[in-house]
Amino acid sequence: MAINQVQMQPGLSLFEFVQQYGTQAQCERALAAARWPRGYACPTCRCRRHTTFERNGRGLWQCQRCRHQTSITAGTIFDSTKLALPVWFLAMHLLTQAKNNISALELMRHLGVSWRTAWRMKHKLMQVMVERESHRQLSGRVEIDDAYLGGERPGEPGKRGRGSPNKIPFVMAVSTVDDCKPHQVVIRCMPFQSEAIRDWANTSLSAETDVVSDGLPAFRVLREEVASHLAIVTGSSRASAEHPQFQWVNILLGNLKTAISGTHHAFKFAKYAPRYLADFQYRFNRRYNLRSILPRLLRAAALTAPWPEHQLKRAELCT
Repeated sequence: MAINQVQMQPGLSLFEFVQQYGTQAQCERALAAARWPRGYACPTCRCRRHTTFERNGRGLWQCQRCRHQTSITAGTIFDSTKLALPVWFLAMHLLTQAKNNISALELMRHLGVSWRTAWRMKHKLMQVMVERESHRQLSGRVEIDDAYLGGERPGEPGKRGRGSPNKIPFVMAVSTVDDCKPHQVVIRCMPFQSEAIRDWANTSLSAETDVVSDGLPAFRVLREEVASHLAIVTGSSRASAEHPQFQWVNILLGNLKTAISGTHHAFKFAKYAPRYLADFQYRFNRRYNLRSILPRLLRAAALTAPWPEHQLKRAELCT
């Protein structure tokens, strides 16, 4: 069997990470380059003329035009952080290099911070992934399937199965390339209703897409939104999960559920599922070059507005 070059790539080793991002100064330079790749630009007036100085040990930039002062982290996802930047960089490294992700508890142990701090860091970085992936659009041949995530939580009374309040519906779409390998994935939480599917298709599928889906009635609206739509009634037997037309979407659904159940033993699916799904999507769509995934996440984090804890806990804002 031929070696899968994508899976066997070395990625960024921990030794290399420490060499590149082991000090506060190194991280500040990397963040400045990610935030202002063409040099400093004032967040208020975009003027590039500036002076730099330190106050209470913090480096500050001051615009010569409007006199606005800013720090390297102000206005980014790292805004108001009390943690050293190398801690944040290590969190990004761990989140992006692990195939099945990493829990907040494990992150706490690696970083030497409290669980609450690790939880906030993880959710802020996952929110960065949500916003970065929100406009991804697939094209070419695309396999689509519907699924549920979550269920009854230990110690919580309630219904089981589809009636569980902690069970959320979502749609996964996987584009394939000419050699029938998976290319990119889009995953969205949504009800299995025609209007919701239509709105999602307008955002996530190119008009030239050739879609293959099962016989879910809500998928019928795809005929009006894409170049072609092949609906295959598969039923609910084991054979349906092994249908060759849905090979990759079924494999990725299995990988997703295995990663979540094996890493996160319990979380509020109905509230935070969009972030966990975006995390899987973000890493999968950047799997071709694991060495570049941290700098790319850093760039996205530098362009993401602050998310204080009270916003992180509001489920309606993470979709």
